[in-house]
Amino acid sequence: MHTVILVLVEVLIVIGMSRLLGLVFKSIKQPLVIGEIVAGIMLGPSLFGFIAPHAAATLFPPETLPFLNVLSQVGLIFFMFLIGLELNPKYLSGNLKSAIIISNISIIVPFSLAAVLSLLLYPLISNASVSFNAFALFLGAAMSITAFPVLARIITENNLQGTKLGTLALTCAAVDDVTAWCILAIAIAVARNGSINQNAILTIFESLIYIGFMFTIGRWFLKHLLTHYRRTGKLSQLLLALIYMGVVASALMTEFIGIHLIFGAFLLGAVMPKNAELVRELAVKTEDFVLIFLLPVFFAYSGLRTQIGLLNSPQLWLLCALVLGVAIAGKYFGTYFAARLSGINNREASALGWLMNTRGLTELIVLNIGLELGVISPLLFTMLVVMALVTTFMTSPLLEWTYPKQLIKLDVVEPEPKQETNTNTEIIETIETIETIESFVTPYRILVPVANPSTQKGLVQLAVAIALNYRQPAVINPLSLIELEEDYGFENTPTEANRLITERRHQLEELIDTLEPSIIRSYIHPIVRISSNVARETAQIAQIEQPDLILVGWHRPAFSNNRLGGRVGQILSTAPVDVAVFIDRGGDRLENLLVPYSANIHDDLALILALRLLINRDTCMLQILQVLTANQTQDELSYELNGMISQLPANVRDRIEIKTISDPEPMSAVLAASENIDLTIAGTSRAWGIERQTLGRYTDELAIQCRSSLLITRRYSQVTSHLSSLLLETSYQETIHNS
Repeated sequence: MHTVILVLVEVLIVIGMSRLLGLVFKSIKQPLVIGEIVAGIMLGPSLFGFIAPHAAATLFPPETLPFLNVLSQVGLIFFMFLIGLELNPKYLSGNLKSAIIISNISIIVPFSLAAVLSLLLYPLISNASVSFNAFALFLGAAMSITAFPVLARIITENNLQGTKLGTLALTCAAVDDVTAWCILAIAIAVARNGSINQNAILTIFESLIYIGFMFTIGRWFLKHLLTHYRRTGKLSQLLLALIYMGVVASALMTEFIGIHLIFGAFLLGAVMPKNAELVRELAVKTEDFVLIFLLPVFFAYSGLRTQIGLLNSPQLWLLCALVLGVAIAGKYFGTYFAARLSGINNREASALGWLMNTRGLTELIVLNIGLELGVISPLLFTMLVVMALVTTFMTSPLLEWTYPKQLIKLDVVEPEPKQETNTNTEIIETIETIETIESFVTPYRILVPVANPSTQKGLVQLAVAIALNYRQPAVINPLSLIELEEDYGFENTPTEANRLITERRHQLEELIDTLEPSIIRSYIHPIVRISSNVARETAQIAQIEQPDLILVGWHRPAFSNNRLGGRVGQILSTAPVDVAVFIDRGGDRLENLLVPYSANIHDDLALILALRLLINRDTCMLQILQVLTANQTQDELSYELNGMISQLPANVRDRIEIKTISDPEPMSAVLAASENIDLTIAGTSRAWGIERQTLGRYTDELAIQCRSSLLITRRYSQVTSHLSSLLLETSYQETIHNS
C-alpha cells in the first residue's frame, strides 16, 4: 500500500509541475509540451536529483518506476491513437506531389547525415551488444522525424492553416509522419532481432499483412460502428468501450508481431472513419484524461531517465552540439532545397524548413523506445532529448523571423457585399458620394475586439456611431479571437480550428445583420483568428492593421479587483494605437454626451471622439464639464477647448455646452452630471479615478459609480488624428452652403 500511495503522490506532483511549467512556456510563446517535457526533466536527476539527492530518492524510489512506466505506456497508446485519429486525409489533398517530394527528401537528407554521424558516435557511446545497423537506423529515425501534432498546433496558433505555407507544411508533415513511423518500425524489428536477418524480414512482412488487414477488414468493421453512431446520434459507453478495446487489441497485435504497442494504436486511429462529429466526440472524451493525467507521467518517466550530468566534459558537449547541428541542418536544408526545386519561393521554403524541424513529443516517444530496447545509451538519450527540446523551442521564433505576420495574409478574403435593391435616390447618391471620397481619402478604421457576439451588439453599434458619417470612408473590424487552452488538444487541430472560425464568423455575421440601417453593414468586416493570448494577439493585429482606434468592451477580471485589469488592462497597456474601453449600462440612446475635461492627452482623445459623434449625429448634444479645483483657473482650460471647437461648423458648435464649476472633489461633480446622460467619455486620468497603470491597482471609482454608460479613453500618440479629415469636409460643405 505504501508504494501505491507514493505513486499517487508522484502523480500529483508531476501533474502540478507539468501544468505550471506549461503555462510558463506558453507565456513566452512556446508550445505547452515544451514546458511539460522540461517539468519531467526537472523532477529527474538533472535538477531535483542533483540539488536534493536524498529527497529525490525518497520521492522517486526505484520500486515506483515500474508503476510510472505502466501509466506512461497506457498514455502513449492512447496518445498515438489520437494522433492517428487526427491524421485527416484532407491534409493530403493539397499539392500532394510536391509534398511527397519535399517530405521524402527532408527524411533522406537527415537520415543519411545521421548514418554518417553513426560512424563517429557508435564506437564512442555505444557497445558491442548493439548492432551498428540498429544503432544507425534508430539515430536516423530520431534525426528525420517531424512531430505532426506540435507542428499542426504551431500552424493553428499562427493562423497559417488557410495559407499556402500552412497547407503544404501540414501535408508534408502528414507524409513525413507516416514515413518516419515505417522507418521506426523497421528499426525496432532490426533491433529486436539483432540484425537484418530472416526474423527481421519476417517481422516486417507480418507488419505489412496486418496493415493491409486493418485497411480492409478493420475499416469495414469500423464503418459499421459509424453507421450505429449515426443512427443513435451519440457516442454511447458501449460504443466507446468497443473502440477502446480495439485500441488495446491492435496495440497488443503489433507488439506480438514484434514492432511496438504504439503502432497498433496509431494504426487503429488512422483507419477510423473521419466523420467530423464522431472524431470530435471521441477525441474530446479521450484526450482530457490522456493529456492531463497520463502524458505528464510519461514526461516524468522520461525525465527520470534523462541525466544532463552525463554530459560532464567539453568533448561530450561538443558531441551534443554536433548531434544538434546535424539534426537541424539535415532537416532544414533537406526541406529547403526540395521546396525550392518544387517552385516554392525562398521565404516560404525557409519557413517550411523551420517548421519541419519541430520534433517535440514524437521525438521523445522514439527515444524512449530506443532506450527501452537498449539501442541507444543513456548518454545518447540525453543528447537527443536536448536536441528535441532545442529544435521544438526554436521553431516559433525562427518562423516569426523568417515569415513574420506582416507578410501573412491575415484577413480572410470576404465575398463581395450583396447589392441591396433600393429605389431611394438619397441612399444611392450617398453611396456614390462615399465611393468618390474613398478614392482619395484614407478610411477611418476601428478595431472592435468582440469576445461574445451574442452580448456585445452595443459595442459594435457604438463603433458604427463613431466611425460612420457619410463624409469620410470608414471600416469597422469586429475582431473575434478564439483562445485555445491546450497546444495539442483536438480543438487545436487545423480542421477543428477552421470549424470554430467558421462558427464564430457566422455568429458575427448574424450580429451584423441585426444592425440598422442595412447600408452600414457593408462597412463592417469581421476578423476571426485563433489565438493563445488574446491581449497579445490584439496588439499584434493592431500593429499590422494600423486602426485609428481600438474599441474594447469591459469584462470583469476573474482574479482581480481592478476594473481595467485582465485582458482589457493588457490591451490598454500594450496596444500601439489609441484605445477606448466601453462599459455598457444598457439603453440604445446616444443623444446626450458628457466629457469631463482636465487638459491631458487622454481627455483630449475623449473630447475628440465626442466631437466625432457630434458631427456624425445631428441630434446629439455634448456637455463639456470642467471641474476646477483651487489650483486651476478657467482661462487655462478654456483657451485649449476654444482652439478645438472654433474649427467646427456652426451647426455643430451650437450643440456644445461648456460648463465650468468649482469643486474640491471632481469625481462627485462628474457623477452628479452623469445622472441624465447617455454616454460619459473620460480619459484615463487621476482626476476621474481611472488612472491607467502598468503595475499596481487601478482606482476605478468612475467605472463603478458612473450613472451612464462610460467610455474610457487612452491615447497612444498625439500624431493620430480622429477629426482633421472631418473638419476639412464639414468646413468645405459649410463654405459651399454660405456661398
